[in-house]
Amino acid sequence: MTVIVTAGHVDHGKSTLVRALTGIDPDRLEEERRRGLTIDLGFASMTLPSGRGIGFVDVPGHQRFVSNMLAGIGPGGSGRHLGCLLVVDAAEGWRAQSEEHLRIVDLLGVPGVAIALTKADLVDDEMQQLVGEEVEQRVAGTTLAGVPIVAVSAEEGTGLDELVQVLDEWGDGSDSGGDRPRMWIDRVFVAAGHGTVVTGTLTGGSLEVGAEVAIEPGGRQARVRRIEVHGEEVEAVGAGCRVALNIAGVGHHDLWRGLAVVAPGRWHQARVVDAELRVLAGLDHGVGRRGAYVVHIGTAALTATLRVIGADRVAAGSSGTVRLRLPEAIPCQPGDRYVLRDAGRGITIGGGELLDVQPVLPISRARPDRSVERVVTERGFVDAGELERLTGQAVEPTLGHWVAAPDAVRFMGDDLRQRVEIAGAIGLDVATLDDRQRHVITALDGVVVEAGRARRAGSADELDRHPVLARLAAEGVRPEDPEVDRAVLRQLQRRGLLIERDGVWFHRNSIDTAADAAGTLLAARPEGFTVSTFRQALDVSRRYALPLLAELDARGLTRRRGDVRVAGPNLTPRRDQEAARISTARSPSVSPPHTP
Repeated sequence: MTVIVTAGHVDHGKSTLVRALTGIDPDRLEEERRRGLTIDLGFASMTLPSGRGIGFVDVPGHQRFVSNMLAGIGPGGSGRHLGCLLVVDAAEGWRAQSEEHLRIVDLLGVPGVAIALTKADLVDDEMQQLVGEEVEQRVAGTTLAGVPIVAVSAEEGTGLDELVQVLDEWGDGSDSGGDRPRMWIDRVFVAAGHGTVVTGTLTGGSLEVGAEVAIEPGGRQARVRRIEVHGEEVEAVGAGCRVALNIAGVGHHDLWRGLAVVAPGRWHQARVVDAELRVLAGLDHGVGRRGAYVVHIGTAALTATLRVIGADRVAAGSSGTVRLRLPEAIPCQPGDRYVLRDAGRGITIGGGELLDVQPVLPISRARPDRSVERVVTERGFVDAGELERLTGQAVEPTLGHWVAAPDAVRFMGDDLRQRVEIAGAIGLDVATLDDRQRHVITALDGVVVEAGRARRAGSADELDRHPVLARLAAEGVRPEDPEVDRAVLRQLQRRGLLIERDGVWFHRNSIDTAADAAGTLLAARPEGFTVSTFRQALDVSRRYALPLLAELDARGLTRRRGDVRVAGPNLTPRRDQEAARISTARSPSVSPPHTP
């Protein structure tokens, strides 16, 4: 499907030409028909001799309705899917809005399809030739340079077949598709029995009935109920088509021209953008931060503040880079084109393409361009999905799910090596690292990660012979504060060599000592023993007795019952036998029965 947008001065016959080509009157409004003046966007379609369909967006030519004209041609700056048909009255020749419309088309990068010299029946061949030569000179150096110029008369029908042939020979203007659909809304209405309908030109991907979509700005969620392309209902539609979407979930009062239907989660919402700015040569001044500006992008018209990057102003007829701040975040990507207008004087002053939709450097250091490498370099690590939203390009991750700058990986690797060296034999606890660092450290040469610790490859693990083990073993059930790095203690604890309970660190043998003492007490006192009895048995203070008993309770060797400890379910048979032996030794002697 091809979409053609008209352009040209008021009363040069754009709507009349579209009507003659398609048989459809693009003037929808009663006021337009009464006044014979196009005020808002009009739409029509036809089938070309090749069988391809073609849609027309007819725009107003009057200076007062340039904003409406921009809404019609603006989506052409968002993908290769629109072509321009410039209309010039053969009797009047080039006029003011012919020039402004041409500059807008060129700033948006919309490719030219053809130039129609209308009302050719009112002039002779010589005049047609003179006007044609002037038009050729006017469009030189723009996107319409070199396109066919066809003299036509809508009244007599002359030249229409030739123009249709030119349109048919023009390549399919649709973009290459993809999976990130976006449709800038240019019209909202209610269809009887169906509900809310929005129309626009679809770019970036396809949509199908039942698809979940988002309306941005605002994040409203909706579902596609029906799709029509030029009045015909379809189940799915590809990029580059004029589309009417019947959507559910959003009322028509909550929608307006300038919003966009997009694939949920696939588009970055930008409020601050860096952009190229080409200032028109005809201006009597340059462009700087002072001024009231309106940015036209897609079908949206947004007030904006502007600062020039690397200079104070961009001179008339030259180019520069600027940072634009918008009143709300819009779904956009580098390469989208915009037009900048002076809100006070109502004139077009320039435009260009977006370069960065999420600047991270201050304006004094910003050097924006469209390269993916710059975006990655400025950030170091970028999630691959986020990078696609920021650049419009899908890039394979280079580290985990990130696309990482080589310098950032090298710097992080050097830092991690140093931390591994400082950690020594115990190694660096990988749990203290973030996700990026964990991916980098596992790829470092000369570093091994085992049991959650990163160490130099080949370095011996001397934790099992750490001096604190011998010291705590010697101190038994009355250990002093070990005064050792807590990371070392935790590692020894994970290996079961040390036990920490209530802030006291015990060697594992000390727990066996405490368990033996508890078993001995229970053998003598099956009804249970008190803390005081346990403390006296081990000759320790409550500072040690309470944590030791808490550990025995936790292991199921003892169980608290009121103020005493009784045997727990995990008291070992060895300790049961020891308790029985002690009990027997303390009982009165019994003579064995006489054996004859």
